[in-house]
Amino acid sequence: MAEQRKAPRSNSKAKIQPVNDYGRIQPQAPELEEAVLGALMIEKDAYSLVSEILRPESFYEHRHQLIYSAITDLAVNQKPVDILTVKEQLAKRGDLEEVGGPFYITQLSSKVASSAHIEYHARIIAQKALARELITFTSNVQSKAFDETLDVDDLMQEAEGRLFEISQQNMKKDYTQINPVIAEAYQLIQIAAARTDGLSGLESGFTKLDKMTSGWQRSDLIIIAARPAMGKTAFVLSMAKNIAVNYRNPVAVFSLEMSNVQLVNRLISNACEIPSEKIKSGQLADYEWQQLDYKLRDLLDAPLYVDDTPSLSVFELRTKARRLVREHGVRIIIIDYLQLMNASGMSFGSRQEEVSTISRSLKGLAKELNIPIIALSQLNRGVESREGEEGKRPQLSDLRESGAIEQDADMVCFIHRPEYYKIYTSQDGTDLRGMAEIIIAKHRNGAVGDVRLRFIGQYTRFQNPEDDMVIPHPAEGGGATFGSKMNAVSDGSVPPPTEFAPQTDNPFGGVGSDGPLPF
Repeated sequence: MAEQRKAPRSNSKAKIQPVNDYGRIQPQAPELEEAVLGALMIEKDAYSLVSEILRPESFYEHRHQLIYSAITDLAVNQKPVDILTVKEQLAKRGDLEEVGGPFYITQLSSKVASSAHIEYHARIIAQKALARELITFTSNVQSKAFDETLDVDDLMQEAEGRLFEISQQNMKKDYTQINPVIAEAYQLIQIAAARTDGLSGLESGFTKLDKMTSGWQRSDLIIIAARPAMGKTAFVLSMAKNIAVNYRNPVAVFSLEMSNVQLVNRLISNACEIPSEKIKSGQLADYEWQQLDYKLRDLLDAPLYVDDTPSLSVFELRTKARRLVREHGVRIIIIDYLQLMNASGMSFGSRQEEVSTISRSLKGLAKELNIPIIALSQLNRGVESREGEEGKRPQLSDLRESGAIEQDADMVCFIHRPEYYKIYTSQDGTDLRGMAEIIIAKHRNGAVGDVRLRFIGQYTRFQNPEDDMVIPHPAEGGGATFGSKMNAVSDGSVPPPTEFAPQTDNPFGGVGSDGPLPF
């Protein structure tokens, strides 16, 4: 009796004893592996059910990996899969004895009667394989974290890259019947029809561009490319200001080239219509201080989020983008620019392969978050070597470092300023001074063509040609606004310039005011 009473206490102690991590058996399901392999050899169509779920590495036992590889070879070459063909294929590969000979192959097929549950069994095997990959991954990170000679930031980049690879390998989306997709598409058509402007996407603020694109569409990757000094950053900042300030849609800008302060200085010059060199030097006239204080309030509290992390990796971007969409409802992301990004933590044979991975990841992120992503890109020097007006116009082949950018993008736009190449008049006689052409060279879901915008270099701003153009007044005390044809009176004439309204209700308290700035 005493021995019987002691036994339960002994068992209870055994239950609460900690288990050494290195003493655990890795996740595996050998019986299911045998069942799946057996079913593959008795049902001719069974392979199609598991081919997208399993890889040879998904099997825990090495001999099962060899058998599945042989079955895959047969299926890919459209040969029948059965006991005899699998034996023959293994013999050709020199693996027949290693897997246990003909007897083991025959034994596998005798363990199942049909492939009724093969897909369910395959998913369990795949989950076990994923668990093993994660165990290997975390063990590797843990051992490297104890190594004080390694840089922690480099380790984090490597860990992000490896985790991204694992997630990509196991990211599967099942098919869906067309009816719910039709319902969703019809609902979007109704929403677009209810809008008076006819746009189905996010407005950029550039009227003709929006008309051609119907707005920036959800899940699209848009590449905006140009040679240096064409105004890539000025274009996207003008657009970001329009979207965030005029339409109050949240925007995120990732600037790998400029700091947050430099970026905001450009925005201030853009919005307040003060030359950028004066913003840098601070040498503003009194009327410019008034103008700054008056117009700066448009930028305050705008849903515009900037990030100037240098050498941003595509994995960091994914993490930050998800948080911005979740917490701030960001509706569009702008990246300046693609070639400055990296995919550290992953190994590549060339820079072209890395850029291909980055562009493919950006497209995947746009689909995942269901928002447009705009990425700026550099062009190669081929543009400069070509002669003539048409020769200076960018082409898709000019995209730098990777053809995958052109392939992955839903839309590719080029910025071309003929004036930069001393071309002042177009073939149709249009004055091109101060004008920029937005060339839509690829549009997966729409038309291609050109849109002309006005470029005001001193304000680093793009605007609609028909919009009012504000020019600094030569005398201190105000600016002059020249009306466009949109403001023409009934007889067709344009109203005379109007003086800049003096600041009377200054919320900031800048020069000429009594209160301090609120920041």
